[in-house]
Amino acid sequence: MTAAPVEHGMAPDRRSWDRLLQAWRELDVPEGWHAEIDEGQIVLVPPPHRHHNGIAALLHRTLYGVISEELEVYQALGIHITPLDKLYVPDLVLAPRALVDAADPDTNDPLDASEALLVVEITSRSNAKDDRTKKLWAYGHAPVPVYLLVDRFDEHGPTVTLFTGPQNGAYKHTERVPFGEVVKLPEPFASTVDTAGFPG
Repeated sequence: MTAAPVEHGMAPDRRSWDRLLQAWRELDVPEGWHAEIDEGQIVLVPPPHRHHNGIAALLHRTLYGVISEELEVYQALGIHITPLDKLYVPDLVLAPRALVDAADPDTNDPLDASEALLVVEITSRSNAKDDRTKKLWAYGHAPVPVYLLVDRFDEHGPTVTLFTGPQNGAYKHTERVPFGEVVKLPEPFASTVDTAGFPG
């Protein structure tokens, strides 16, 4: 995916963040695209490759098999990394349904990222570095308890990395496996993700 900047600026102060958020709410994004806020600007992200969507669908199905009725798996849900004033739209977000349903229906406010239980990013060729570094750092600062990175473009071959235990902006635990192996998700999911079916 290639990100196209919409509005430029330095790291936002409170007023400029509020203006960026209002612009994000009102932005008319082409179908299939989504907008994020990063480093004081709005960027448009185009639709992903169909392999990317295939992986998201397999993960979606896996998560639905293990989560309680109080939780939901969301696609295209904006989350606000409050300590950093960033707004990302991960490929999948697992969060309590009540929190998402409680949102004001007249606004399109993002969910506070600290309320997410798990976030999934699936790399595209153009954004892989951001998912490995910038978003890893941001989710650790949120903090998001579990970050699952599906890296189709890892230099050593496609991999899946599970980051858990965020503390002081960094994840204490990391498990990395190549496509074809199994990743064990921590509680409260207590499930495994078989990556054998992931398209490369």
